[in-house]
Amino acid sequence: MARDLLILLTPGFPDAKLSPDRLYYCPQCNMVEGLLATFPQLYHHVDVMRVDFPRPRPAVIERIGEENQGLPVLIFADPATAPADALTYGETRFVSDINRLCELLAERYGIPYSH
Repeated sequence: MARDLLILLTPGFPDAKLSPDRLYYCPQCNMVEGLLATFPQLYHHVDVMRVDFPRPRPAVIERIGEENQGLPVLIFADPATAPADALTYGETRFVSDINRLCELLAERYGIPYSH
């Protein structure tokens, strides 16, 4: 059975536009990384993919289109189980709003809600 998919940016990436001498992480992706570390049972329910920072991001584009490369994203394995407010790309349903994504991790997989 297919599982929902979380796509995150791999932390520790350079961004020449900001500073060629620094490495960065995505704050929203890091929030999800924190949930994965705190509630490792999430790994029993979702697949996790980490992709590199530079665009284009082919692994993201092939799933949810070029216009939806912002991360993190939660892609629903079964579109019929996606919430009504999920975004759509073809037959694929997904959520990219960080607050909604975290709320759905709690609703769907039984971890605590953010306070």
